[in-house]
Amino acid sequence: MNDFKIVDEYGCTFDYSYLNKVINRTLEMEGVTSSCFCIIFITDEKMHELNLKYRGIDRSTDVLSFAFEDNNKICYNIRQLGEIFISIPKMEVQAREYGHGYQRELAFLVVHGLLHLLGYDHTLGEKEEKEMFSKQELVLNEFEETKRK
Repeated sequence: MNDFKIVDEYGCTFDYSYLNKVINRTLEMEGVTSSCFCIIFITDEKMHELNLKYRGIDRSTDVLSFAFEDNNKICYNIRQLGEIFISIPKMEVQAREYGHGYQRELAFLVVHGLLHLLGYDHTLGEKEEKEMFSKQELVLNEFEETKRK
């Protein structure tokens, strides 16, 4: 059984309960049946700090994934995937810029971060980017809340 927790350090004023089905569908699509991970909603300032500290980049970003698995050797029955940090202010800005709602943008960032935890890396090349982004679209287009409008 997959176990994940969403921690709202930001103080969201909108409903994000729909993310449960988006997350479960992503895990199902990837054949992950026994894992645990955490998603943390944070401020843009906190994201800036994390990006600087762990990536050496002196600016904020929308999502950071910290994968706990660094190889294919799994020592436990439950995969300890890691943590996903999402800047809610950055998500809100991007939703407006891309012309879609918060629900789609937040779901995109969650799926994107989760795929990173599962080993996908769009920065490795065009093939990897195409694979990762097509999987994201596949999941997001399954749900009314997260479809492109």
